[in-house]
Amino acid sequence: MRNIISEEVTHVHHWNQNLFTFKCTRQQSLTFESGQFVMIGLEVDGKPLMRAYSIASASYEDELEFFSIKVENGALTSRLKDIRVGQNIMVSTKAAGTLVPGHLIPGKHLYLLSSGTGLAPFMSIIRDPHIYESYDKIILVHCVREVSELAYQQEIEHHLPDNEYFGDLVREKLLYYPTVTREHYQYNSLGVPDGLKAHQGRITTLLKGESFSTDLQLPKLDPEHDRFMLCGNNAMLQDIMTILNEKGFSKATSRSQGHYVIEQAFIEK
Repeated sequence: MRNIISEEVTHVHHWNQNLFTFKCTRQQSLTFESGQFVMIGLEVDGKPLMRAYSIASASYEDELEFFSIKVENGALTSRLKDIRVGQNIMVSTKAAGTLVPGHLIPGKHLYLLSSGTGLAPFMSIIRDPHIYESYDKIILVHCVREVSELAYQQEIEHHLPDNEYFGDLVREKLLYYPTVTREHYQYNSLGVPDGLKAHQGRITTLLKGESFSTDLQLPKLDPEHDRFMLCGNNAMLQDIMTILNEKGFSKATSRSQGHYVIEQAFIEK
């Protein structure tokens, strides 16, 4: 089929009953920027069933990685959740997307605001050493309903800071801010304090109250210095954009850089 290639699943990990990660092979001809997405899918009734998925792996890695929710009656996810190592999946041959750092006006602090599987493109971004050269601080905010949904926490807190090539930059510049909305959150997945305040609440509430600045001992949000990348469900994106607009931040477009950027393809019209 035109513009679609077959890749082999190499790894599957289920975080809980609702979330899973999988990796697959990657043809060298597929290139992408951190933050972009591709179409992936399975053959159903002799036809490709494809959906857009942000790439969670870094652009330099040999494999592609994806982070997915399990939807019981979802046309694709109800099948994708059962994939096994060695099985083939379909991947589009070209990456696309507007959620890339290049669409932002240069600044000092980069806030990556995500909810649920919206973390995926930001995993690609924080695995890219080049992003640390552009900002003084990178603040990764991941909002979930339950503690078990804090996927990738061990990698963010422990593995990335120990990276042999750019771990020193991660330790100096990356600030991780997990927050939970439906249960009390105080400890990380190892059962020990995470080193930060036990964060509770939705991103919108925290953003309105300047909690990120207070908790992380950063200056109050300022359009002159702060930049944002947003990824989550449509309601979350709309609410955050309204808050940022009210604070004087401007949205990036295809024609001009801005103070914040979203994946335009994922916005419901």
